[in-house]
Amino acid sequence: MIRLADYREPDFFIDEVWLDVRLHPTDTHVRSRLAIRPNPVMGEAPLELDGEKLTLHAVSIDGEALSPTDYTLNPERLIIHKPPRQPFTLEVETTCDPEANTELSGLYRSNGIYCTQCEAEGFRRITYFIDRPDILATFTTRIEAEQADAPVLLSNGNPVEAALLENGRPFAVWHDPYPKPCYLFALVAGTLAHVEDHFTTASGREVILRIYVEPGKEDRCAWAMDSLKRAMRWDEEAFGREYDLDMFMIVAVPDFNMGAMENKGLNIFNDKYILARPDTATDADYAHIESIIAHEYFHNWTGNRVTCRDWFQLCLKEGLTVFRDQEFTTATRSGIAKRIADVRLLRSQQFPEDAGPLAHPVRPSQYMEINNFYTATVYEKGAEIIRMLRALIGRDAFRSGMDLYFARHDGQAATVEQFLACMADASGRDLGQFQRWYEQAGTPEVTIATAYDPAARTFTINAGQATRPTPDQSVKQPLVIPLALGLVDASGGDMPLRTASGTNTPNLLELSEPAQSWTFIDIDERPVPSLNRGFSAPIRLKTDLSDADWLFLMGHDPDPFNRWEAGQIYAKRLLLSLTQACVEGRRLWDASDYSEALRSSLRASSLTAQLKAELLNLPSEPDLASEIGRNVEPVAIHAARQHLAAYLGRTLREDLEEAYQTGAVPGPYTPDPDSAGRRSLRAAALTLLAAGNRDEGARLALDQFRAGSNMTEIFSGLAVLARLDCLQRDEALAEFYERAKGDHLLVDKWLSLHALGPFPSTIARVRRLMEHPAFSLRKPNKVRALIGTFAAANPVAFNDRSGQGYQLLADILVALDPINPQVAARIAGNFKSWRMLEPNRQRLAGSEIDRVRSSSNLSRDLTEILSMIASNPLPAMD
Repeated sequence: MIRLADYREPDFFIDEVWLDVRLHPTDTHVRSRLAIRPNPVMGEAPLELDGEKLTLHAVSIDGEALSPTDYTLNPERLIIHKPPRQPFTLEVETTCDPEANTELSGLYRSNGIYCTQCEAEGFRRITYFIDRPDILATFTTRIEAEQADAPVLLSNGNPVEAALLENGRPFAVWHDPYPKPCYLFALVAGTLAHVEDHFTTASGREVILRIYVEPGKEDRCAWAMDSLKRAMRWDEEAFGREYDLDMFMIVAVPDFNMGAMENKGLNIFNDKYILARPDTATDADYAHIESIIAHEYFHNWTGNRVTCRDWFQLCLKEGLTVFRDQEFTTATRSGIAKRIADVRLLRSQQFPEDAGPLAHPVRPSQYMEINNFYTATVYEKGAEIIRMLRALIGRDAFRSGMDLYFARHDGQAATVEQFLACMADASGRDLGQFQRWYEQAGTPEVTIATAYDPAARTFTINAGQATRPTPDQSVKQPLVIPLALGLVDASGGDMPLRTASGTNTPNLLELSEPAQSWTFIDIDERPVPSLNRGFSAPIRLKTDLSDADWLFLMGHDPDPFNRWEAGQIYAKRLLLSLTQACVEGRRLWDASDYSEALRSSLRASSLTAQLKAELLNLPSEPDLASEIGRNVEPVAIHAARQHLAAYLGRTLREDLEEAYQTGAVPGPYTPDPDSAGRRSLRAAALTLLAAGNRDEGARLALDQFRAGSNMTEIFSGLAVLARLDCLQRDEALAEFYERAKGDHLLVDKWLSLHALGPFPSTIARVRRLMEHPAFSLRKPNKVRALIGTFAAANPVAFNDRSGQGYQLLADILVALDPINPQVAARIAGNFKSWRMLEPNRQRLAGSEIDRVRSSSNLSRDLTEILSMIASNPLPAMD
C-alpha cells in the first residue's frame, strides 16, 4: 500500500533524457541516456530505477560499463548500489516486446501501429527510469523503424530531423524543450495518414495542427480539427493560456485503454473520440469528441506545464481540467444541457461510488494500484469542487488565482495545498475548511426546513449538514457548502433577498456549520425556495417541500436547471412509491398531476427543445437504486419505471406525436445545439410513445431506423427497438450489422445495442456474441461496448435473479485479467453496489466476487478493486 503520508522527495533528479528507439514488432531496442544529479537535501542512497518486462543488455555511468556486482536487477527495479554524488550520465540499453504487450501500457503494437501509454506508470515498460511525476526532464527522442512497418515516426515536441538511412530505414528526431514527467512521454509509429491545418496564437505565432489516422479515415477528422481550433482560442480568451510548441498533433488509434491522453504536443486518442461523419457518429459522439479534444488540449497547462507532485494529487490536473472543459462546452453549446448532462453523470457514477465500498476522497490517502483511482470521484467530483471554489470567491478572484497558479508553478510538480494557496492569496479568503472537500469521502446530505411568518413577513431557512461514515473515515467534519438560492413568488418571479440589516443579500448561502439559519424580511407571501440552483454543491438535498411545491417549480422556476431538477425530484418520489408497491404486490396508480405538468412544459414556447427533452427523460434505474440504498429489487424498479413511462406515453400521446414530428430537422446534418436539441426531443418522445404502445412504437422506431439520414436518427430508433420485446428488434439489428461490419466503431454500437435488452435471454445473447468474430477480449472498446454496457446499463439482466449475470461478469474478469488488468479492474467496478441488493442477489453476487478473488495470479489492479468491494460494508443508514 502506498500512502500520501509517506511522501519523500526523490533521492535523484533527471534533468535531460535522450532516447534512441529502434522499433521492431517483437524486439524493440531502446538506448537511454539520462543526465542525473543527486538531490542535495537527501542523504547518500542507491539509485533505484523502475522497470517492468524489460530485458537489460548494458548499463554504464559516464561511459564506463557497470559489472553485475555494481547493481541488483529484479522484475521491478534496477538498483545501482553506489552512484556518484555529483551529476553524472547514465546509459542503459534494453529490449522489449511490443507485440506481446496486451496490457496496452508502455510501448505496444496493435493493429499494425506502435503506440505508447505511459500514464500512470507505463514508461517503466519502455526503459529503466525514476517513474514518478515529480521527476521533470527535457526529452530528445530518436526513432528508427522499417519503412514498410512504420514510415511515420512521431514523438513529443518539435521536429528536429527526419530522413532515410542508407539501408532505407526512416528515422526521425524530436525535441521537447519543456521539462515534463515521463508519464507524458509519447511515441507513435506506423502507416498513418493525416489532415493538417494551422492556428495563429494571440501573440501571432503560427502553429501547425495535424490529426493522424489510419489511411482512408481522413474524411472523418473535420469536426475534431474544428473543435481543437475553437478550444485553443477559448483557452486564450478565458484563461490567457497560449500554446507553446511549433506543432500540435493528435493520433487516433483503435486500441487504447483510455479515452485519450494529453502527452505534451502529441495527444493520443481512442479513435472513437476523433472520427465523426453524419452517417457514422451521433450527436452524443460529436459532443464527446468536442469535449475530450478540449479536455486533452487544456491539459497543456493544467497537467503538463504545471503537473502533479505525486499521484495522490491526480485531481489537481484532472478535476481542474474537467471543470475547464465543462466551461468550454457551456460557452460554445447549450449551457443548460451541459449542466444537466454533468449532473446526471455525477449522480449515476460518482454518487454510488461515494455511497459504496469504493468510496475514497477526491485526494485519496493511500492506494495499491494508481490505475484504480482514475475514478468519477477524482474527475467529476473534483470538477465540482473547483466550481464551488469559484462560486465562493467570485469569478474575478478565481481568474486571478489561476493566473497566480500558473505564474508560481509553471514547470513544477504542484500539490492541492499550493493550488489552494494561490486561490487564498488572490481572494484574501481562508480556505482551510474548504480543503476538507479534498480530504473527506462521501456525499454530504443537506436537510432544509422552512418557516414563513405572515405577520412578521419573514421567511426562514434552517439548514443542517451531515456526511455518513465511509470505509476509510468514520468521523466527518462539516464542510463549506455553497447553496445558490432563489425565493420564487406565485407569478414565477424571484423575490428580492434581504436580511434584517436591510441590505440586499447575495443569492449564495454558505453552510459551514452542522446547522445554520437565514431569515429574509419583507416577504409578502409564502415563497417556494429554489435551492442549490445550478447544482451549486454536489450534495443530496432533503427538504420539507411538498409535491405541489415541486410541481410549481417544475413549471415556474426562473432557473432552468432547477426547473429540470424539480421534475426529477417529483418523478423520483413517484417512482420510489411505485417501486415499493411493486415489491409489495400492490396495485399501481396513475400520475395525472405529473403528466399535466409535462404537458404544460411540452407546450411552453419559452422552453428549448433540449430542455423539454430533458424533462421527458425519467430518472434512471441506477439513480433510483441509489436513492433506495438498501434491499434493492432491480426488477421492481424497472417495472415501476416502465409503468410510469407507459402511462405518460398514453396520456401525452398527442403532444408526444407532435414533438416527434416537429423534432425532425430538415436539410443536411449539422451538430449545432439547436438541431441536436430537436433530435433529442424527438428521441425522448419516441421512447415514451413506444412505452405506451409497444407495437406502434416498434413500427415507428423501425421506420426511423430505416429512413434515418444520419446516425443520430438511426441509432435512436435502434436504441428503442433494443429494449422492446418485439420481432422488429432482431430484424433491425441484423440489418444494422450488414451496414456496420466494415467499420469497427459502428460494430461497437451494434454490440452495445445487443447488451441493452432488459430480458433474461440477454445473458445468453451476450455469451454468444463473445464468440462472434467481431468481439475480442484484446480490444478494450469491444469489451466496454458489450460487457460494459451489459453490466452498467442493463440492471435488469445483469441482476437477473438466477445470478447468471454475475456469473457472466465473473467469467469475463477471470479471462480478461491476464490480458489487460486495467480494463478488467474497471469492468469489475460494476460489482460496487452489490451490498445494496436484496439478500438473495447479495448472496449470488458475493459468491461470484469470491470466485474471482480465489483465482490464481490476479493482477494488483483487480485484486485491489475486488478486495475493496468485498471487504468494505455500506455506510450506516439513518
